[in-house]
Amino acid sequence: MLNLFSKHSKMLMAGMSLFTLAYTTQCQNSNNQSNHSIKSSSAMKLNPLTENEKHVILDKGTERPFTGEYTDNFEKGTYICKQCDNPLYQSSSKFHSGCGWPSFDDEIKDAVKKLPDADGRRTEIVCAKCGGHLGHVFYGEGFTNIDTRHCVNSISMKFVPEQSSTVTTQKAIFAGGCFWGVEYYFQHAKGVTKTQVGYIGGTKENPTYKEVCSHTTGHVEAMEITFDPKQTTYEELAKLFFEIHDPTQTNGQGNDIGPQYLSEIFYFDATQKETAEKLINQLETKGYKIATKLRPTEKFWPAEDYHQQYYEKGGGTPYCHKRVSRF
Repeated sequence: MLNLFSKHSKMLMAGMSLFTLAYTTQCQNSNNQSNHSIKSSSAMKLNPLTENEKHVILDKGTERPFTGEYTDNFEKGTYICKQCDNPLYQSSSKFHSGCGWPSFDDEIKDAVKKLPDADGRRTEIVCAKCGGHLGHVFYGEGFTNIDTRHCVNSISMKFVPEQSSTVTTQKAIFAGGCFWGVEYYFQHAKGVTKTQVGYIGGTKENPTYKEVCSHTTGHVEAMEITFDPKQTTYEELAKLFFEIHDPTQTNGQGNDIGPQYLSEIFYFDATQKETAEKLINQLETKGYKIATKLRPTEKFWPAEDYHQQYYEKGGGTPYCHKRVSRF
């Protein structure tokens, strides 16, 4: 009982101590122009951030304890940087410390930098790729054998779940212009069990079609596919994707011009990313200048009902999509 009480007390004290430090130094950190500034967006492509995300990632703020999306998330997968998609932590390194923020005892090699904090008492951790603020690292607390605790703001990260090899179906998300036309070609593809069009990649929750078309949310029109890996492969579906739209067009598809019509692949795991990269390399070897961007999957927001199975319901064929053999 004594050891159990001591352990729980230790966890409680660690959480209270971190909470106090975070809020007593938050104003100082937010106003401090640290020498460790965020790298210029001209040097790399950075994802758009909400005001709350900017407060933490750019201004070195702290989200409230026990409010973060990933504090109690223990699914298998990888945590990546919200700003630049740099892989930071594997789920196998995550543990529950009771402090109110996600805790990891180890980072992916060379993914995180440790810097003296402005308060002179703590060690800040930032993304090694873009310099975005993650949180702080602590030692000697005895939570795990590694004896290290990376205390990370949920809002600084995105979680990419691991797809289990035992599942009967898998998912893929492609964006290739007007989602009516993209869905038309995938609806009857071998092994595809379900299609759903929607929006992904932006900053607003549950956007409407009108909002996406206003170019204020950052979303693209996309399609989520559910498929049976016993009947088809992700590679075959990705090949179809590259052949039903123009992956070299940089400003939309056909006459559909605008950021919501850009060519993008949102991958669920490293295998999907590697497959997409392989196909892009094959096309570039053939002389195509591929504009398709690769991004880890994010929250997919289904579009309004009247957009679903559009051509199936109303007849006709796509006006801006046709299949062209490229492989």
